[in-house]
Amino acid sequence: MPTLPGLSEEQRGELTRRLALYAYQRGDFTLASGRQSRYYVNCKPVSLSGTGLSLISTAMLNYVDAKAVAVAGLTLGADPLVSGVAMAASLANQDLDALIVRKEAKDHGTGTWLEGPLPQPGAVITVLEDVVTTGGSSLKAVKQLREAGYAVTRVVTIVDREEGGAASIEAAGLELISLYRLSEISICAAKLNR
Repeated sequence: MPTLPGLSEEQRGELTRRLALYAYQRGDFTLASGRQSRYYVNCKPVSLSGTGLSLISTAMLNYVDAKAVAVAGLTLGADPLVSGVAMAASLANQDLDALIVRKEAKDHGTGTWLEGPLPQPGAVITVLEDVVTTGGSSLKAVKQLREAGYAVTRVVTIVDREEGGAASIEAAGLELISLYRLSEISICAAKLNR
């Protein structure tokens, strides 16, 4: 199994085990994209646990663009990720803020799409995602960030479902970095009789 920068082999194994046990399910599911699938990956039980978020954040931080001043992602899946990565950066004496991209503009107050400390226009931001299937959620976040005047060239996800999302993201001029592919989680789940 490939290593993840920032994580020891033992930590990588623990994160893989947690994803296989708590995020991966078999059955009949309708995905956010509308597609039907025999597998479902919901990373929230892992990313919303203290240990899980710590492991994910440490791993993701190593893939944030070196020029980035913030990480951002579409609510709800990316909410713990952007907060966790910003905290991991602070603990490593790096200055990195977190932004949350709303699914729709706020219907009151300022009507904003973005929440958090907004950087100067032109700043580099890395988008974080929990699971990439078609790439639609990532691309929605990127669109809002670019329309706000930010430079986005990279998306970092926990799991790539290997269903075309990488190609869609790359077609938009973005680099996709995945901590895991669905096939890796599936193999671990089978070993754990999940």
